[in-house]
Amino acid sequence: MPVYINKVFLAGNLTRDPEMRYMPSGTPVTSFRIAINRRFRKKTGEEVEDTCFIDVEAYGKTAEFCNEYLSKGRNVLVEGRLKFDSWETDAGRRSKHVVVAERVSPLDYKGDKPVDEEIIKPDVSDIDLEEDDDFPF
Repeated sequence: MPVYINKVFLAGNLTRDPEMRYMPSGTPVTSFRIAINRRFRKKTGEEVEDTCFIDVEAYGKTAEFCNEYLSKGRNVLVEGRLKFDSWETDAGRRSKHVVVAERVSPLDYKGDKPVDEEIIKPDVSDIDLEEDDDFPF
């Protein structure tokens, strides 16, 4: 029996503010583009940076969230599926793949500091773990 999987996870930065519109049914649709950078070293030793631009569409509550909380430059994780769009123009048939977002999570803090700059660790200095016999192992 064949297996089909259409699932993508992408992390990148928004290249512009999201744009929200409404379908005739009233469902909100938000579109945005993310840039994903890849750094690598050629055989010659030269460091190269390659950027991939991906169009993303979100629908319903996800679209509303993206429109309200995302903006140009934000670092996000997008979980979704690939969709193939095609259309006719005066120049001929056009097509592209788009990611339909099922979940979008900001990876940075919308404030003065990015999330990974400050890690909060609990203070366990006053707990003597070696003297406690209540541990089951």
